[in-house]
Amino acid sequence: MAIASVNPATGEILRSFDALDARQIESKLATAERGFAIHRRTTLAERARQMNAAADLLAAEENSLARIITLEMGKLMSASVDEVQKCARGCRYYAEHAETLLSDQPITSVARRSFIRYQPMGVVLAIMPWNFPFWQVFRFAAPTLMAGNVGLLKHAANVPQCALAIEDIFRRAGFAEGSFQTLLIETEATKGVIEDARVKAVTLTGSDRAGSEVASAAARHIKKSVLELGGSDPFIVMPSAQLTAAIDVGVKARTINTGQSCIAAKRFIVADAVFDEYLAQFVGRMRSLKLGDPMDRTTQIGPIASEQILQCVDAQVKASTAAGAKLLIGGKRVERPGFYYEPTVLTDIPHDSPAAREEIFGPVAAFFRVRNAEEAVAIANDSVFGLGASAWTNEAAEQDLFAAELDCGMVFINAMVASDPRLPFGGIKRSGFGRELGAEGIREFVNVKTVVIP
Repeated sequence: MAIASVNPATGEILRSFDALDARQIESKLATAERGFAIHRRTTLAERARQMNAAADLLAAEENSLARIITLEMGKLMSASVDEVQKCARGCRYYAEHAETLLSDQPITSVARRSFIRYQPMGVVLAIMPWNFPFWQVFRFAAPTLMAGNVGLLKHAANVPQCALAIEDIFRRAGFAEGSFQTLLIETEATKGVIEDARVKAVTLTGSDRAGSEVASAAARHIKKSVLELGGSDPFIVMPSAQLTAAIDVGVKARTINTGQSCIAAKRFIVADAVFDEYLAQFVGRMRSLKLGDPMDRTTQIGPIASEQILQCVDAQVKASTAAGAKLLIGGKRVERPGFYYEPTVLTDIPHDSPAAREEIFGPVAAFFRVRNAEEAVAIANDSVFGLGASAWTNEAAEQDLFAAELDCGMVFINAMVASDPRLPFGGIKRSGFGRELGAEGIREFVNVKTVVIP
């Protein structure tokens, strides 16, 4: 696959890059190993200064960096600015809290003194996706570097300029050479990097198929891996919900990033008592969204990131309607330059159709009617994925039921599923394993060392 920037709004190739050859990959790995020997010996206070400097650069250059995001993957310019700002917040969070999160933890035992010490592992390879090309990287890099590890980034092939810009930020922030490097490599070369003895762990955000391949390669070499994979998140609406808020947030949750988010709401599971009203207003809101140039601040729906992804979304919708799903609006490509797809709503979803069983990475909402909370839970859990869930109810008993019974890594009550540096992020089932962010995230790639002094 070519490593190239293609503007999704026009289909124009912006810039192409040569993939690193074997000699260049070896040089990067050797530099990472040398960098770790230096970086691991720095104090947490030094790392915090460097991480805050990275945050300062993000804040000072947010507009130019956001422009790169929008040009490479089509995110709305306003959302790209938000993403860069969120990266700065993530850097500052770990700069402030890493010392506490990684401090020795005393343990009461028969010994005079015993404690747990968190120490860095070494070189960590991150295989990252294009849909949040800055935030996905920084939510890995900030805790990883603060823990004393060094990072190698194999970014998606369609966002090379984002990848290089991130490397440049960490370099200018003062991190030692080799602390963070971008690998512009072909997908086929990734396996060799995972297998290299200098790489101690790997993290991937992507599809469940890619996760299976990466986890298998890491396991064969007894290496830790963390996987944040796909999702088909349910958005549950019960009769007691505040409908206006549930509609506002529901449309946003389905169309954020043009629907290209693992935690975007995808399956709308709505109680019969409010189904018709909710659906009618939801469809009206989807129909009124302004589709257009992501650089235009008034645009609400931008392009799909690539021709291949657009074709996949279109095929999933067509297969669902062929199986019996009812198409209310949308359902086709927009005839204009670039990779645009109409906001789409489906109902009467057959159990085995793509809209019910697969993750659709585009602005396509699938609606399911249920009688009660127990049936909502059953439909929500009838998925191979288990990333996040949003449930809307003002009944305390239903809130407790959803928190306890939904099979996923994150449950948000009367709120949209979102990532926050303070909270662990991740899923179960085919949505992956391990956690990013929070205390759990910074401790994923450390040696949890038990020390006992009799």
